[in-house]
Amino acid sequence: MIELQHLMDYLNPVSLAEISDDQGFRAGQMGKQVLVYEEDAFPDLDQPELILVGCGEQRGLGMGRAFSVGADQIRKSFYRSFYWHTDIRIADIGNIKPGASLSDTYAALKLVLSELTDAGKRVIILGGSHDLSLSQYHSYASRSQLIEAACIDAKIDLDMEALPQADHFLMEMLTGEPNFMKHYSHLAFQSYYVHPYMLENMDKLRFDCFRVGTVKEQIDEMEPVLRNCRMVSFDLSAIAHAYAPGSALSPNGLNGEEACVLARYAGMSPVVNSFGIYGYQPGSDVQNLTAQQISQMIWYFIDGMSKGKREATLKDREAFYEYNTAFAEVETVFLQSKKTGRWWMQLPDTRFIACSYKDYVIASNNDIPERWLRAQERS
Repeated sequence: MIELQHLMDYLNPVSLAEISDDQGFRAGQMGKQVLVYEEDAFPDLDQPELILVGCGEQRGLGMGRAFSVGADQIRKSFYRSFYWHTDIRIADIGNIKPGASLSDTYAALKLVLSELTDAGKRVIILGGSHDLSLSQYHSYASRSQLIEAACIDAKIDLDMEALPQADHFLMEMLTGEPNFMKHYSHLAFQSYYVHPYMLENMDKLRFDCFRVGTVKEQIDEMEPVLRNCRMVSFDLSAIAHAYAPGSALSPNGLNGEEACVLARYAGMSPVVNSFGIYGYQPGSDVQNLTAQQISQMIWYFIDGMSKGKREATLKDREAFYEYNTAFAEVETVFLQSKKTGRWWMQLPDTRFIACSYKDYVIASNNDIPERWLRAQERS
């Protein structure tokens, strides 16, 4: 029996009557399947694998901002989607209570995430401003857990000249001491929002950054990037305004389907156990399109979880095709899953890392895959 009832002290319940506009939900919809924290009835979290939690904190964008009601707007769309993946049990534990200060909210979210992930749960955070990623990170750092992480964002939030915390929170996450960031990847940045020196510094730290054009053109190459991550943070600014009007940064960026693909990749990962979606501004949303976009990203994360469940462990070699090859006088082994088609490649220390078919083709042509080289530089 998992005892997490004490988390109620940090959470406000969900009103299903308000979420459904007093109309209820149809059989087969998420609203009929998700275990929800309502009033004093906290759900039994023994069975659910995936937990939803809202956090409307926005003071990281500037002090004085009110708590967002975005999480409940997202629920209105998500609860009307249909429950296809019956192998994934889901619970919704409501919304983090507003703290007296920004740091109080950070602390409450960090504690809730720590307790849930320690209990073996995977968590989707419905934010709030993007600096809440700090709470995601500190939920691991406070347990001295060394992690790999990825942010999907049009900007790289390292601007120390900017006052809002949301514009420079990555500095603390990537360089704070003691540091538990084993590796960091940044996906879908847009160059005109990023000072060149930021990329230079990221490269010196051996972190990987992928321009939005690269992500769009080679989106299947992003699956290995996300596969080894423990936390994934998604800022809606990475999505073009036309697909997410409730986050108005850029007319360019990912489209809605690409955002769902990345969410699915995160769900497929065997180790991603916190996935934050940040930057939703319901007051700017048009016909709830952004709320629908986010709810569909959640749906695809669940779809990825379901598919990832069918993956074999690397120890079960009968479940993989094995390819022995050599490049630059280095002999190595590539594995391809018979169940999901995903690829792994072996490093000289015999560890296997996530890779793609493209890496195998490069190695077969006696060239060194960049993913292999970067992994060696970091080892």
